[in-house]
Amino acid sequence: MTTDAEASHDPYTAPHFAASALITIDVQRDFLSEAPYGVPGTTEILPALRRTVAAFRDAGRPVVHIVRLYEEGGGNADLVRRRLLESGARIVAPGSSGSELADGLLPEGAPLLDPALLLSGRPQRLGPYDYAVFKPRWGAFYRTCLEELLRDLGVDTLVFAGCNLPNCPRASIVQASERDFRVALVRDAVSRVTESALSELGGIGVELIETDTLGQVLAGHGHSKWRSHLV
Repeated sequence: MTTDAEASHDPYTAPHFAASALITIDVQRDFLSEAPYGVPGTTEILPALRRTVAAFRDAGRPVVHIVRLYEEGGGNADLVRRRLLESGARIVAPGSSGSELADGLLPEGAPLLDPALLLSGRPQRLGPYDYAVFKPRWGAFYRTCLEELLRDLGVDTLVFAGCNLPNCPRASIVQASERDFRVALVRDAVSRVTESALSELGGIGVELIETDTLGQVLAGHGHSKWRSHLV
């Protein structure tokens, strides 16, 4: 297992950063460490995550923010969450402040999330390089438009960061691997990391990289061309 993405020599799994996209997972205000139902350690990764997002934009690469939106009563939530939501808990409720992305992750002038658009299964354009996609379950590809969006953008490598590695990032990484994307994880920009989890992800070909190293690698590729089918 290596921590330097450029050290990988496996031609099948080595990241192609010139054809990469950043996937942030569930980095919404209601999931920050200090929120009533927040995930410990998530606020603490924000500085590294902001640098990661900025590095992708500086390199002219796409950034896709995967979000949750739990409708009132929890009818669209995972089964394990429904009892809590049925009791009246409001977590990432559509249109709520808590459903918005954490401060500093979006480009200047970005709109608020559009719940109707996202819940309909369509991506929302948030800036020159940024998109949002709603996911109804742990994995970012399950019943979403994510794969279609990435293929249209000419992406073959996904770099993951965000909230709660044991759950949604890990599920999304496995789904990405199943679709033959090359996969990397920014280990200091994801919450609830353990060495055992990192070792297991390395076993399925996931490249581990630190924020600062990633920034240097992306800077070396400059503004790679990519196409957007959204206006």
